[in-house]
Parts: sequence; structure tokens; C-alpha cells
Amino acid sequence: MAKYKSIAVIYGSDSSEWEISCRSGEYTASRIDENRYDVYEIFARFGQWNLVAMRKAGAMRTPFPEGARPEVDKTDFSVMVLGEKVTFDFVYIIQHGAPGETGLLQGYFEMLRIPFSTCSAFVTAVAFDKYSCKSYLRDVDYVKLAPDAFIRRGDDIEAFSKKTVEKLGLPLFVKPTDGGSSFGISKVTKAEDLPTAIRFAFSEGSTVIVEKGITPEHELTCAVYTDAEGVKALPVIEIISETGWFDYDAKYNGLSREVCPAEIPDALTREVQDISCRLYRHLGCKGLVRMDYISAADGIYFLEVNIIPGMTNASLVPKMVRAAGLDMTAFLTTIIENA
Repeated sequence: MAKYKSIAVIYGSDSSEWEISCRSGEYTASRIDENRYDVYEIFARFGQWNLVAMRKAGAMRTPFPEGARPEVDKTDFSVMVLGEKVTFDFVYIIQHGAPGETGLLQGYFEMLRIPFSTCSAFVTAVAFDKYSCKSYLRDVDYVKLAPDAFIRRGDDIEAFSKKTVEKLGLPLFVKPTDGGSSFGISKVTKAEDLPTAIRFAFSEGSTVIVEKGITPEHELTCAVYTDAEGVKALPVIEIISETGWFDYDAKYNGLSREVCPAEIPDALTREVQDISCRLYRHLGCKGLVRMDYISAADGIYFLEVNIIPGMTNASLVPKMVRAAGLDMTAFLTTIIENA
């Protein structure tokens, strides 16, 4: 028997990733078991939360036209539908970026004591910020971390750039600490280009991490989740980018090839899966997450953890699920019932 009955799928976000989030949310809602759960789709952006569609168990999806979408009451996360107050047993969070990946949304649901699909507010906040996450993993001895430097908006960019090139060398990768989908990220191969790349990263956030470029043998990613038996890893994907690294064009404009399962030695596959499960436990993750890595000549380097990975039909995690021989609807039920 299902633990929950009424599921809210909340998507959209306050970040540059909001459109991607909508696609992920719509795909996720469409794959949740139509015979087991009532599913309500909520679009949330800049404080405006509205019910965009609903699907009662065993019934057809009913969309609400723009301008006539019921507004969510944030005092208790409820919504009035045809004169009836609807509350939710569970929330599937599929927001990429703020507030769904910063911990703010999780904190809200924790205060309301409504179960949700992702990591806790604290773990989400730590994991989403690239510098904070790496700092949390500094003493881990089973995966490597690229040397880095950190700068906050308002610091002297020119002085920082000079010191960072001297410390880390070239090439460098410049990233907003709290962004996703490769927004604001640059690869720097000339010292004089670093200040511009940092300013570009500041367009997405107030803090930036600069990492030493690691020469990859393979760029790999692996998703981890919890089922009734414990923590499990999905098949590993190798990403082969035509742009030289997995930037926005490689991710969303077809300029990459994603090999699933990765055509790498079995020992490397097992090592990546083992590292992913160990990091999942170390960070205190919950639900479904995806870890990204570079495999280099001197070992495996952790890049980042995606607390809310993309969930469109073309996204990496659905490819892993299919490669594992799992049914997506059954897989989502596993995530919901074991979160």
C-alpha cells in the first residue's frame, strides 16, 4: 500500500535554470504512477506559486489556463480547487537553482512537516554551493579534489587573478559557487582572460570558485538513490563533449555524446559507483542525486553533486534508469516511498 496519496510536484525556479526546471517537472509529473497517486503540478517563480495542472488517480490530466490558475496558500502549502481545499502528503521538488537547490524550499517544508523528495535543508545548502561542498569533503581519502581558489563579490579581482594564476597555473575553470546547468562557467587558458571570466561568473551569483584544470581521461557521472534495501548506484555515463568540456551547448544543444553504460573498464565503473555511494552517505543525502567526476591519470576527481538532477526524457538520470532496465514510473515510486 502506498505511503502517500496526494503528491505535489513543484517546478520552476528563481534562477536562470527555470525553463529547464519546468521541462524536468512536467516530465516527472507525467511519469508518476497515475493509478497510485493524485498529482498536482505547481509552478513557482519569484514568490508566485500557482497550480498549473492536476491529475487524480485513474483520471486524465487537467491543465488550468493561464490567468485562472489557483494560487497556493503558503501558510500551509494548500490550494483551493473547485471550492475544495487540497493539502499534500508529499512534495516532489524538481526546482533547479534557487530556492529548490539552496535549501530554502526544503526548510519551508521542514517547518510545515511535509515530507519531500530531496536532501534536507542543511545538506542541500552545503551540497549546492560548490566551494562549501568541496570544503566538506577535504578530508575524504577515496576521491580527489582539484586545487581551487575562492573569491567573493567586492574583492579585488585583479589581485586575486594574479595570485590564482601563480598558485594554480593554467588552464582554469571559473564557476559561480551556487549555479547549475553551466550558467556563468568559463574555461580560461590565458592569464589575462581570468578577470573577465570571474566577472561573468558574478552575473550568476555573489561567490566564485576557480579550479585548476585537470586533464581528463574520462568525464563521468553516476546517480545514487535509496530503495527499501539501502543506497544504490545507477549505471555510470561517460560524457564525450565536442566543445572540450561539458558546457551549456554540450548539455542542451546536442554538442556531446553520452555513452550509457560508459564504455570504461569494469573496475573503473565499480570504483565510481562505490565513491558515489560513499559520498551520498558522507554528505547525508536523501532521495535521488547525481555525482559528476573526471577520471584522470592520477585518479578520480570529484566535480560536484547535483541534488536535483535534470529529469527530462533526454536527461542523464532517465538514461541511467533505462540502462539499468528499470521502469521510470516504478523508479519514481521507489524515490517517493523511500525518501
